[in-house]
Amino acid sequence: MSYAFQGRTLEKVGVIGSGQIGPDIALHFAKVLSPSQTPVVVVDVSEDALASGEKKLHKKVERGQKSGAFKQEQADAIKAGVRFTSDYEALRGASLVVEAATEDVGIKGKIFTQLEGLCPADAILCSNSSHLEPEVIFAPVERKQRTCVVHYFFPAERNRALEVVPGADTDPALTAWLLAFYEAIGKVPVPVKSRYGYAVDPIFEGLLLTSALLVEEGVATSKEVDAVAQRVLGLGVGPFTAHNLTGGNPITAHGLAQLHEKVSPWFRVPDSLRERVERGEDWEVPARGEEVSVGPKTAQAVGDALRATYYGLVCEALDAGLATLADLETVLEIALVIDAPFASMNSLGTRRALELVRAFAAKHPGFPVAKCLVAQGEADRPWEIPYVLREDRDGVAVLTIRRPKVLNALNADVFAQLAAHAEAIEADDDVVGAVLTGHGTKAFVSGADVGFLAGIETPEQGIETSRRSQAAVGKIAALSKPTVAALNGLAFGGGLELALCCDAILARKGLRVLAGQPEPNLGIIPGAGGTQRLPRRIGIEAAARMLRTGKPISSAEAAKLGLVREEVDGDVVAAAIDLVRRAAAGEARLEPVPEGPLDDVPDALPEVDLGHLSRAVDAIIVRAILEGARKPLAEGLDLEAQLFGEVVRLEDMRIGIETFLNKGPRAKAPFVHH
Repeated sequence: MSYAFQGRTLEKVGVIGSGQIGPDIALHFAKVLSPSQTPVVVVDVSEDALASGEKKLHKKVERGQKSGAFKQEQADAIKAGVRFTSDYEALRGASLVVEAATEDVGIKGKIFTQLEGLCPADAILCSNSSHLEPEVIFAPVERKQRTCVVHYFFPAERNRALEVVPGADTDPALTAWLLAFYEAIGKVPVPVKSRYGYAVDPIFEGLLLTSALLVEEGVATSKEVDAVAQRVLGLGVGPFTAHNLTGGNPITAHGLAQLHEKVSPWFRVPDSLRERVERGEDWEVPARGEEVSVGPKTAQAVGDALRATYYGLVCEALDAGLATLADLETVLEIALVIDAPFASMNSLGTRRALELVRAFAAKHPGFPVAKCLVAQGEADRPWEIPYVLREDRDGVAVLTIRRPKVLNALNADVFAQLAAHAEAIEADDDVVGAVLTGHGTKAFVSGADVGFLAGIETPEQGIETSRRSQAAVGKIAALSKPTVAALNGLAFGGGLELALCCDAILARKGLRVLAGQPEPNLGIIPGAGGTQRLPRRIGIEAAARMLRTGKPISSAEAAKLGLVREEVDGDVVAAAIDLVRRAAAGEARLEPVPEGPLDDVPDALPEVDLGHLSRAVDAIIVRAILEGARKPLAEGLDLEAQLFGEVVRLEDMRIGIETFLNKGPRAKAPFVHH
């Protein structure tokens, strides 16, 4: 069978190389393509590498099966869907091939020359190079317009980050397709300009260089550096541990030497790294669970050097135009499991970030002090980090909320950016309407950031928070142009409240979990209009069940209730764009939430099984539903804000929020009902 996406059909996918990363790339393809039974072929010239790669893939699948990530049927389909072979003929007819062989220009050139004779003329040929420019890799290829670098990160089947690096001759339409395709299959792809090392690896390797120099200079031990790096940069593992886990010392040594020539004279191969490569030795790192004690002076020196390296190299990449600020913020956080760089600088203060970089550069000749950082730091101005991205498609503004690490959760920045975009769209005569969607396939918006909610301490703060949220989403509701929410995944809490502000909602077909108002699980009530707009959209009784129990509904049930206008089997954003255009042309009628009081409002609501949920919170939700339904929408929203303030008085709100933060979303809060 085959996988069809945006005008292309993948009959077969190939992966070349069964070493460190090739089997993991194949595993990801097999996992997402197994429902369509699209075959995946892994080719390597070494039979030992093939046997090892197949064993590795099967072991990971079996581990996933034991953890519950894969059911038996899916695990069997993934294993059966991947073929490991030394026969290049097995790639004949492949529609997409990702080369993951050694970083050798000559070898890569031979591989792609051979692929041109095996694959159809429109097949996509990609390289998972970590450093080499696409113009260098694909120099021998005749049809360069169909080539591109797609740089995966360790471990490739789970790390969602992906750099998409087109060459000078790459067809822009192909780049756009690859970005959309990889997003559709679960990655977080970002476009990156062609330069040796691309955007991420110079930062990753630069952090190791600084770490090695700190050890060589006697500032700290390798164990101490790793421990401090985790604390000050939020790294999942320290730089030395990361290189041990990935076997990255030889690649980084070669990369640093080339970066010295091609990017900045500061980059070089430190003696300690060269020695370890020659001896085949790993770095000395903390054992699993080992607590490393670091003195305050050492911690300060190491932390300052690592922060300076991180901030300086990130800003150099921005100055060089390798990627946008938003894309650097997103890809680095995911690829390296590290604090998002610009948010980190904002937290520290951009003036202080500039001071650190300048001090580091004074000690390390050739280290870049980027112009963009100088401008921000001297003004002590925080970076503006886009979390809501706008793309205009033939007169329709598509707003995409992108915070993939937290499933596009809402916070104050997102609310403010949504409001600003709405005002700009209203004033733009070239735009006929807007579509709202979320990045990826898991979530439209997973709700409000709970850390954001945890900062609410007084009823007055609760009322003001609710009003600000209502005002932000209300900008969408107030647009005079047609608006459609394209639910690419689940819409919970504030996400559903945002969607309800649109004139219509479309959803991907077949989602077992689509929409819900889980606020009762947190000991709060919806505060961005959910208690008022949901009853007006689907009726009081159905809305009350969702609002009081917190239980979500599927896309099919949402369509049946009238919450969703249509389940879309295919590209939900494209369908939403089409609906906006037809509505703007008077060819389709949209039905926004009515703004008047509802008729036949009952005196009381039917009993529901609250389980462990707070009866005190439920009483406030019931008031919001019934009293709000009898008022015009504007007055109902004001009531909701007042009642959100009342919830802040409850002990159960503190219990609910603290339980979520400390024990996770699945834990049941021990509510005391007052």
